[in-house]
This record gives sequence, structure tokens and C-alpha cells, in this order.
Amino acid sequence: MARQTAKKPSGRSAPRKPAAEPKDAIIDALLTLAATRDFDKIGLNDIADEAGVSLAAMREHYDGKLAILRAFTRRVDSVVLDGGPAEGETGRDRIFEILMRRFDALEPHKAAVKSIARAARRDICLSAFLHRNAQRSVRWLMSAADVEKSGVLGAVALEGIVLVNADAFRAWLDDDESGLAKTMAALDRGLQRGERAIRFLDNVCSRFADLTRRDRAPSSTAPEAA
Repeated sequence: MARQTAKKPSGRSAPRKPAAEPKDAIIDALLTLAATRDFDKIGLNDIADEAGVSLAAMREHYDGKLAILRAFTRRVDSVVLDGGPAEGETGRDRIFEILMRRFDALEPHKAAVKSIARAARRDICLSAFLHRNAQRSVRWLMSAADVEKSGVLGAVALEGIVLVNADAFRAWLDDDESGLAKTMAALDRGLQRGERAIRFLDNVCSRFADLTRRDRAPSSTAPEAA
């Protein structure tokens, strides 16, 4: 929709009428701008103008750019989870399937995601935010893949999948093939390494638990009476 030519007293163009729900229109506006601009140079006024909402209306929905990014992540995860549980005989197969499903969901927004990734390499705070965002996302994807674990093993597995996904993500950024062969190869290699690491850690935890139970077991010989 073309922008209106009438000017507000501030000199800015009047916002366009959003074609979607305001929350979704704001996400779409940020992605549209990020596809053609440096992410760190996009201001809140730019997003509101592109979305066709006022700053006041945008503030009702989001605290800032990072909150909009978090909402975009939730939207992508919803698309992935709406596809139902991951299929596969093994946990590794199911993780592979659910992560590739996520890359498919990101594909229409690749130009914007590339811009965000470039900005994260320059901004340690943005990079840390994206890492935390990935952890939240992977927790849900692990549930869809039925590979949830608890305790120390669960924390290690979560971080391991986040790192595997990050390696595959870097391959995906430069993967222009329709079948995402480079992405699949990178993801498969990462999951193989991760599976070996988790198997080793699982054995260590099991042995430690056996030793702990053995130390706590009561002695088989009772003390003689005085």
C-alpha cells in the first residue's frame, strides 16, 4: 500500500493502515526492513512507519527491537510445532527432522535473518540475546523430538543442540540449493558428534550414580553385641 502524502506536525509521514494484525504487522515490518538494511541501523520509528502503526500502538505490544525478534522466533517455532511431533526411529533422527523443519520455516525470511546474523557478529549483546533465544527455542524443539532430559545431562544436551544448530545455521546462511543439502550435511555431522558426546556423558553419569548408591548402601555385616 502506498504511503499517504499528508504530513503530521512532526514532519513524518502518516502511518499506513496495517494489512495484518498489529503484532504481526510489526514483526513483518522489521523483517522487511532488515532484508534491505543493516539491522543495527533500523530504528523504532522506521518499524512503526513500515508497519503502519503509531509508536504508541507499537509500544503496547513490544518493548523494543529485541522483543520483536523474540516474537518472530516464537512465530517460527509455532509453525514448526504445528507440524506435530518429529518422526524417526532414534532421537538423533527426530532432532534432525525438527531442526530441518525449522530451517524450512526460516527460508522465506533468509535475507532478514542474514542481516540480523551480521549485526550479531558486531554486537556482543545482540549475540548473547540470540543465544538465549535459541535456548528457549531448542527446549520446545526437544519436546517435539521427544528427547527431553533432566539434570546435568539435560543441560548439556540442550546446550549441545544449540551449538549443533548454530553450526548448521552458518551453513544454511550460504546454502542456496533448493534441497538445503549443505545444511543437512552440516547438521548430520554435528548430531553425530553430539550423539557420541551425550553417550559418553550418559555412561559417566550412570557410573557415578552406581558408585553413589554403593557408598550409601548399609553394611551387610551387623556389629557384634558388646
